[in-house]
Amino acid sequence: MIEKQVAIIDMGSNSIRLVINKIDSNGYYIELHNFKTVARLSAHIKDDGNLSEVGIKTILDTLKRFKDVILFHQVRQITVIATAAMRKAKNRDKIVKLVKDTIGFEIRILSEYEEAFYGYLAVVNSTNIENGFTVDIGGGSTEITLFENRELKHYHSFPFGAITLYQQFFNDDQDEPETIALLTEYLKKQLHTLPWFKEKKDYPVIGIGGSARNLALIHQRKDSYPLAGLHQYEIPKQELLDINKTLQHLTVEERLELEGLSKDRVDIIVPASTVITQIVNHVNANTFVMSRKGLRDGVFYEELLKSMETTRFPNVVEESLYQLTNSYELNVDHVNHISLLANQLYSKTSEYCPVEHNPSNAVTLLNHSARLLYIGEYINNEASSQNTFYLLTNMTIEGLSHKDRLAIALISSYKSKSQMQQYAKSFNKLINKQELKYYEFLGSILKLAYSLDRTRRKVITAIGQVDQNEDELSIILYHQADAFFEDAQATKHKKHLERVIKYTIEFRYMPAEVLKL
Repeated sequence: MIEKQVAIIDMGSNSIRLVINKIDSNGYYIELHNFKTVARLSAHIKDDGNLSEVGIKTILDTLKRFKDVILFHQVRQITVIATAAMRKAKNRDKIVKLVKDTIGFEIRILSEYEEAFYGYLAVVNSTNIENGFTVDIGGGSTEITLFENRELKHYHSFPFGAITLYQQFFNDDQDEPETIALLTEYLKKQLHTLPWFKEKKDYPVIGIGGSARNLALIHQRKDSYPLAGLHQYEIPKQELLDINKTLQHLTVEERLELEGLSKDRVDIIVPASTVITQIVNHVNANTFVMSRKGLRDGVFYEELLKSMETTRFPNVVEESLYQLTNSYELNVDHVNHISLLANQLYSKTSEYCPVEHNPSNAVTLLNHSARLLYIGEYINNEASSQNTFYLLTNMTIEGLSHKDRLAIALISSYKSKSQMQQYAKSFNKLINKQELKYYEFLGSILKLAYSLDRTRRKVITAIGQVDQNEDELSIILYHQADAFFEDAQATKHKKHLERVIKYTIEFRYMPAEVLKL
């Protein structure tokens, strides 16, 4: 199998980061290394428009360190991108040549369009959002886009970022409320210059970058949010406005103590959060969504998808599950067969589900859960259920909302009602009793389907007719070989589904050849 390592260095206006990914010939990829330095290049742009000697030294020192890492790991494909600070610097050509001559790196300075495009590309390839606005607040610029049906429709790059706004509006001599008022008025005028940038019904604002990440972390810590992960984390509009107001009223010293806020952003978080809230207000979005994927991820997706002659994954969730299949060495044939049996069981028993539900949603949850069923076996067979639940509640699955990820964690780790209730205790803010009953129904179906492929030989080929006789359901199982072990396992575990639907279940076995007649 052919493998290659790809290094991407992102020279942002606030930080410089190196990420090294490994890609194989089947399209599997994994992040190997991720390093960051806080550079604040935008703060080193002098009055004459040139990047200062201190800023240039910061670039050279950082890139030399990154080169040492790249050489050690024998990475041959290296991409170095630079954004607003370098784009604005009048001496950028001199810096590009200096870096080439002393370090050997070619710096690609992105245009405003490219910077916005790669942010959009990162979002549509890592979320399930079809329509929305992206906002990427850097140190020296703010990129926004509008996409519909996952296609980029409009973009714009504002020549201000968290650092430049801080330099322009904030200093020790200014009165804080007056400063906020001036900043707010300035932002409103800027946003009104774009005719396409206005209200779109139910379109969320998706935030990219460190400032957006800090807002999401502050919100999670404030509410003691129980589920791990920031990607696709949502903050309702009013709660976002409340966070912004709180930040505006805190002193720098008080912000230093605020959980979730990085120490290197205590000064610039107020202008950044004000930009985000003004944008959310301007387009009248109901929610703000955090994307952990940003510009450099967009650059990586472009490289990854080049061989497919596209820039977008056809289905983000499917791609995520494909990657997890490789990472956790899942048996694809076994998983697909369980999914088939689970879908057939659901279609024959859905009318007995104790709660009202959407059949389309049920099928989707079942299929996704089947793909990750007992993924925890990769760690340890004896604690498969516990490990599965832990993994899925502590990892990002791109394209899935937090609520759906929790649902899949409960369904795919299902062992018993009591075990599921135990897992769910810490997440009572996110799920109610009706939803838990629904997940128990789907989990018991999946566990039964798993039992029906006990020997992983596809002995049970299909689920046949289900007949109801008073308080009993008779289910026909078509088999192509001796089903002794499947029957033993299914008979042992059918009790979980019986308890949910309040019917006893009996199996009737018929040869698979009957289906062909």
